[in-house]
Amino acid sequence: MDCVWLDVHIETVYGHLQGLKSSQLKQLQRLYQSRLPGDRITTPKFAQRVAAISADLGQPICVYVNRRGQVIRVGVGNLRQTRIPPLELPRYGAERLSGIRCISTQLKTDPPNESTLTCMAIQRLDALIVLTVSGGGFEKRGGGATGYIQETYLAHLIPHPEADWTVSPPLSLDVLTSQDFISLVEGLEEEFQREFVARQVDRDQDRVLIVGLHTDNRTTQDFQDGLAELARLVDTAGGEVLQSMKQRRPQPHPQTVVGEGKVQEIARTAQTIGANVIVFDRDLSPAQVRNLEEQIGLRVVDRTEVILDIFAQRAQSGAGKLQVELAQLEYRLPRLTGRGQAMSRLGGGIGTRGPGETKLETERRAIQRRISRLQQEVNQLQAHRARMRQRRQHQEVPSIAVVGYTNAGKSTLLNVLTNAEVYTADQLFATLDPTTRRLVVPDALTQEPRSILLTDTVGFIHDLPPSLVDAFRATLEEVTEANALLHVVDLSHPAWHNQVRSVMAILSQMPIAPGPVLLAFNKIEQVNGDTLALAQEEFPQAVFISASDRLGLETLRRRLGQLVHYAMSG
Repeated sequence: MDCVWLDVHIETVYGHLQGLKSSQLKQLQRLYQSRLPGDRITTPKFAQRVAAISADLGQPICVYVNRRGQVIRVGVGNLRQTRIPPLELPRYGAERLSGIRCISTQLKTDPPNESTLTCMAIQRLDALIVLTVSGGGFEKRGGGATGYIQETYLAHLIPHPEADWTVSPPLSLDVLTSQDFISLVEGLEEEFQREFVARQVDRDQDRVLIVGLHTDNRTTQDFQDGLAELARLVDTAGGEVLQSMKQRRPQPHPQTVVGEGKVQEIARTAQTIGANVIVFDRDLSPAQVRNLEEQIGLRVVDRTEVILDIFAQRAQSGAGKLQVELAQLEYRLPRLTGRGQAMSRLGGGIGTRGPGETKLETERRAIQRRISRLQQEVNQLQAHRARMRQRRQHQEVPSIAVVGYTNAGKSTLLNVLTNAEVYTADQLFATLDPTTRRLVVPDALTQEPRSILLTDTVGFIHDLPPSLVDAFRATLEEVTEANALLHVVDLSHPAWHNQVRSVMAILSQMPIAPGPVLLAFNKIEQVNGDTLALAQEEFPQAVFISASDRLGLETLRRRLGQLVHYAMSG
């Protein structure tokens, strides 16, 4: 329950009041008389009113609102200067939020800083809404104050070991005020409760049994490569592969993928080795998941869910998290009726993590509304990146997108060439967010130095889930909008031939045909002479490099200069 003081409108204004006029103080006090709808974070009218007062004062202000929509505290200053004293906050514990949100303003367009977010975490606010306010005179339109809010941000806590909070990309006021506040808060508290129970019950990693189905349309080598890649995906997602099982069938069984006898064998093997998750090497229908879980008695996950889980763990930026949640919801929405009791599983694990996990336990219409809002935000992100690309194009700086199979060494190469300091690891999907850096290469005609832009992109993988392609279209636009592509290939990988084909197949499906492509075979220090000779014979126009050992980089720079000249003159 909310504390009694939350319901009493004591019109005290806190914070920096020195120099305020009596009329300004009355404007602040009148905020206590406002009442917001229970299901909205705020309303456009109230947000504009708060922004107008802040602009008039020339100072940031903070307005604290309880879940009944009552304003319970107004302060002049930033979140740290106006925060509610700890002893006055409700004491719910780590699995609950305080029941209070803060609508704050700031006089700069930057996202909320770490100090502000730390203060949000200390108070365990339901949410922090930041309105970036322009200066200028008081302006009236249609009887209401307007013209002050430039950008808005939404921040809230998340139960994640690597981060305490998440901050949205810049949102329009319409997008912000259309947020379903009840779903947001209930979803967050379900996540905190789930995390709390998980810590109490079991902290071990998932113990995975992999199941592969070898159908007639796959070669033996492709099947083996696919199983090996799935094992790496599970490992990257944080699971431990205990064993792999295989079955040869002309085509998947429509109800259970594998035959009835194999299902029973899977159940027995899982019990014997102590597995708690079954991962299949293909996408499963909702009915197949339901049938398998009913017969095996364990959580059943397909390849796409493993990839989505990795993306959920790896997304760092607000844009990345936004697109991951959209991909998860679009993938899981048609599977809601198929998961049965598994929808209420506790303890997390592969296929259960991510920004949108608890939304699966809300009704279908609520999820569809959430998807619609996320798609709007992705569209805004696309527009923002389009403006950035146009700015680069006006500067006439050609751009090259670095593409390739996941873990081919794209980020390592970008770091070596440009000192970009992009995160690198011997893992699948180590990079999710695109990074653009400037590189100087010799001009193809004059040999004079010229600048180009290199953009690192998310790694490709064969049979990339359609939901990821759709949700990450704003990221993949970096590929289609580039003047040319640098396709990096891990020559040391036994399936490098298939990886080249997979990447080229994905590129061919782009809505806009990408520019010319330069093939760069990486990790040549790890291959024998026969493999190198085969690749050189088959791809005579390619460049052969070692990003980690800095081999062939000068040749690569020269070829990039030629590539840009060809792309720009064509």
